[in-house]
Amino acid sequence: MIGTEVSDPFGAPDELVEYVAREIHLRGLCAPAVHFLEAARPYHPLGSGAMLFFDPVLRGVFGDMAEVHRVMADDDGIERLIDRLEEIEGDFTLDA
Repeated sequence: MIGTEVSDPFGAPDELVEYVAREIHLRGLCAPAVHFLEAARPYHPLGSGAMLFFDPVLRGVFGDMAEVHRVMADDDGIERLIDRLEEIEGDFTLDA
């Protein structure tokens, strides 16, 4: 159909995961985010309700929540986000 295609500002899902991971890292929340995502893994089926509940808090961190909802919508997106957060945190850890 003509005119029904929605443009995606991030392109590939990996770009979206990278964006969300960088936003979390910029705020110094990598470790708490990873712990939260790991702890919430058994409750993922309830995730959409939780996203609505935490929307006011998350909106203050991320602004527009549409991108975050797309990452959090499936297990693969959450797993990629956890992996990327751990990579970023490892890159910036100082060796003693």
